[in-house]
Amino acid sequence: MPHEKDKDSLKTIEKEKPIVDLDDPRLYLNREINWLDFNYKVLEEAMEISNPLLEKLNFLGIFFNNLDEFFMVRIAGLVRQYKEGISSSSPDMFSPAKQLTLIRKKLIPQLALAQDYWKKEMSPALHDANIHITSYTNLTDKHKVFLKRYFEDEIYPVLTPQAIDPGRPFPRISGLSLNFLVQLRDPYSGVKYARVKVPKNLSRFVFIPRNKEAKTYTNLGFSVNVRSNEIILVEDLIMQHLDMLFPGLDVANASTFRVTRNSDIEIEEDEAHDLLEAVEDYVEKRSFGEAIRLEIKTGMPSEMYRFLMKRLRLAPFQIYKSKIPLAFSDFLRLYGVDRPDLKYSPYIPRIPAPLVEGASLHPMIRENDIILYHPYDSFSPILEFVRKAARDPKVLAIKQTLYRVGSNSPIVKALMEARKNGKQVTVMVELKARFDEEQNITWARALEDAGVHVVYGFAGYKIHAKLCLILRKESTGVKRYVHIGTGNYNPDTAKIYTDIGLFTCDPDICADVTDLFNAMTGYSYKENYRKLLVSPISSRNQIIKKVDREIEKHLEEGNGFIAMKMNQLVDKQCIKALYRASMAGVKIDLQVRGICCLVPGIKGISDNVKVTSIVGRFLEHSRIFYFRNGGKDEMYIGSADIMPRNLDRRIEVIIPIENPNLRNRIYSEILEVHLKDNVKARRLKSDGNYEKVLRDGSIPIDSQTLMMGHEGGWNYLGEEE
Repeated sequence: MPHEKDKDSLKTIEKEKPIVDLDDPRLYLNREINWLDFNYKVLEEAMEISNPLLEKLNFLGIFFNNLDEFFMVRIAGLVRQYKEGISSSSPDMFSPAKQLTLIRKKLIPQLALAQDYWKKEMSPALHDANIHITSYTNLTDKHKVFLKRYFEDEIYPVLTPQAIDPGRPFPRISGLSLNFLVQLRDPYSGVKYARVKVPKNLSRFVFIPRNKEAKTYTNLGFSVNVRSNEIILVEDLIMQHLDMLFPGLDVANASTFRVTRNSDIEIEEDEAHDLLEAVEDYVEKRSFGEAIRLEIKTGMPSEMYRFLMKRLRLAPFQIYKSKIPLAFSDFLRLYGVDRPDLKYSPYIPRIPAPLVEGASLHPMIRENDIILYHPYDSFSPILEFVRKAARDPKVLAIKQTLYRVGSNSPIVKALMEARKNGKQVTVMVELKARFDEEQNITWARALEDAGVHVVYGFAGYKIHAKLCLILRKESTGVKRYVHIGTGNYNPDTAKIYTDIGLFTCDPDICADVTDLFNAMTGYSYKENYRKLLVSPISSRNQIIKKVDREIEKHLEEGNGFIAMKMNQLVDKQCIKALYRASMAGVKIDLQVRGICCLVPGIKGISDNVKVTSIVGRFLEHSRIFYFRNGGKDEMYIGSADIMPRNLDRRIEVIIPIENPNLRNRIYSEILEVHLKDNVKARRLKSDGNYEKVLRDGSIPIDSQTLMMGHEGGWNYLGEEE
């Protein structure tokens, strides 16, 4: 896909006047446009020939799900700025109006491509694979008769037709709900309109036994065995029987629509006496925030969608037509069908050396720092770390941060067990983790009910650091053990997100973590930590200092090198530091999965910078920062991306990897392999486009496949290296 920028873009940068100021807006890619380029990489994976069919469907569902969140948060923010007349504050200096124009210009072709791919390629391929997603009209008469009874008994009673007239105003349409707009002809008063919501507690997919008449309605629920089922969408079934909801009137037209609403509503923390109540109020409001996008099915008559536009107060640029079913992210559920032949071969994470199933971690951590690299390494040692602490009579206290832990969290259960067993347990539950607020509220209350000391978060900041501290009474006194990671304490996402975690009992790091927990639970103006980089206190300044030090070392000795792997690179101050390093001759290798606002390859400024991005089977989520430092190399891992929100508005932790053997292995066997990927990696060009990395006849390097095949893990076992 071309990178849609106008004449002010970097396409003509070489022909324009030279850039002499690192604040020049031409040096910064627009973050929203660049995010669309990231999401297009997800769409490319859906279209990748080598991917199994249900994996393609999964990527296509993720593509649409990502867009929902993009509109709910990022587009919502731009629309608000546009309406309030706010000028650009982003480094690229694009106004909100210009960004909205460019986003739509880029997104429309992407949506057309995704929709055509579903209709022309994926849907027929699923049919050929015996997964028949069909329409009501293609069913047998026997099935239609049965489905009519099913509709009358099970669906009709829960549907609520809502008339729209002077006495019954346009109803509140909840965000992301699936709805019908029905145009009716009244024999007495002419055209009328009504809305019918498709209840969310109805299964979107109706599985119908293929070769025999269904006997009970329970046959129609989700089935893992699709070989003997036809599948229709529930809205198709409702559409066929809408007339039953409006007796005496003719259904002239009916079509589905969906509204996306602003979910980036401000939480009134400063005025709240109780952060928990403030977040609950925020969650309630979010479903009915300002309308941002209206999705309609292609073919909806113009008078109908104009009717919706007027009542939702939307402009034409906010309307998106679809040739495929709306709310396509629901199709992610179909991945659950039992068709291993249409999925990736199962991957079983390993228990890495020196760990063994069920062994106590404490003696091994005292011997050496230990890393786990998920999903290649099992998440079970982390679970055991907390579970065994809960039952260990020598453990005095556990302190933990929780950001996104999942719906059935074994970590939370272990923490509640620890409290039951008399341990002092303190948990920082971040209630403001976007789209996980309700779940985190539930966990916070459950922990409190179990007697755990729960801190809901920090006013003005999100607690994004991934920390677990265990205090244990041993023969030499109280010993502290710490786990610090780049990912959440969630065993489900640990199977699909690549994240690194470190176990250590280093006295300085443990003391730092203790101080940080005290700062989060109490009052503190502490600004100096022994070894940790902590946002919002020191992360940005320390990263920039290390970049500047690399410049100095390079000017003195040459051979300067910086490598970074992260999710997003947006922060202008850090980008400027990297530009300065490139201009001084330091080689910089960046791997940024998502948004990258740095422009590589600009002569004299960033021609020493290479930027790649990997989108593959697993979501690249780890953050690794490497500095050669004149041969005294340094490496850090942590929870923070290089974004203003991570550096200024979140509590984050970045930790040094000090064991030289461990550091060397992470660099040579993880970071370097990913930087050399030429199968799933895309290279960012100076015009903002991504291109697949050319292999040039060399051996293909698929980093994720190599990680899956890596035996034994990455830990130092005491051998000579």
